[in-house]
Amino acid sequence: MQDALIRKLESFEELTNADREALRGFASRVRQVGARTDLIRESDVPGNVHLILSGYACRYKVLADGHRQIMAYFVPGDFCDLNVFILDQMDHNIGTVSACQVVEIPRQAIEEITARHPRVMRALMWCALVDEAVLREWLVNLGSRPADQRIAHLFCELLLRLEAVGHVNDNSYLFPFTQTDIADTMGLSDVHVNRTIKELRRLDLITLKSRVLTVLDVEQLKTYCGFNPNYLHIRNARWSGRRQVPWFSSALGG
Repeated sequence: MQDALIRKLESFEELTNADREALRGFASRVRQVGARTDLIRESDVPGNVHLILSGYACRYKVLADGHRQIMAYFVPGDFCDLNVFILDQMDHNIGTVSACQVVEIPRQAIEEITARHPRVMRALMWCALVDEAVLREWLVNLGSRPADQRIAHLFCELLLRLEAVGHVNDNSYLFPFTQTDIADTMGLSDVHVNRTIKELRRLDLITLKSRVLTVLDVEQLKTYCGFNPNYLHIRNARWSGRRQVPWFSSALGG
């Protein structure tokens, strides 16, 4: 599971065997966390950095009226907040979407590995910069794209991010998000999300069955929403023709 982090970092920077072994040392702090569970809440004093090894998590805020806004999704290999320990208190929440394997990494461990492994340090800097780039793209998505294109754009982004860490099989990936999750991400109603997903199905761009989303025509979906993956800065990313072990069949009990 910890290899998801290594695969992600190696999409930015070539690592040595010593780098990889040091990163695998993080796995000693793994804990299992159930779905819909907060890892850290707004106003908490942050200490450890959270790394997602399996499953999905999100960054979100809750307004005074109870409305939730999701501002980021975390997939295997993602740090939820790499430099969170610098803050005096959290200004947002981080919670799981599905059941997750999570690593809690102390500040000292981050400082030690970056001091001793310069390639890891550069890769982590890439991660932080890409997180900012993704946030910029999400702002464009919310502010400038029609609702149907917003959702299609998210599907494309998740496909590429998950493919980079080995969690895509024949353009399919686990999709545990509810319509309410998508609505809270895109500033839409559940009804609008439902209608948009039906339209994407009707156009034979996607299927969504048993919590697995399949992109039927990657190029057409990219064209449909004007998706340009440059903001993800993933080197040698491939969109199709990549067969991998059907990891999601066992995860679903199939």
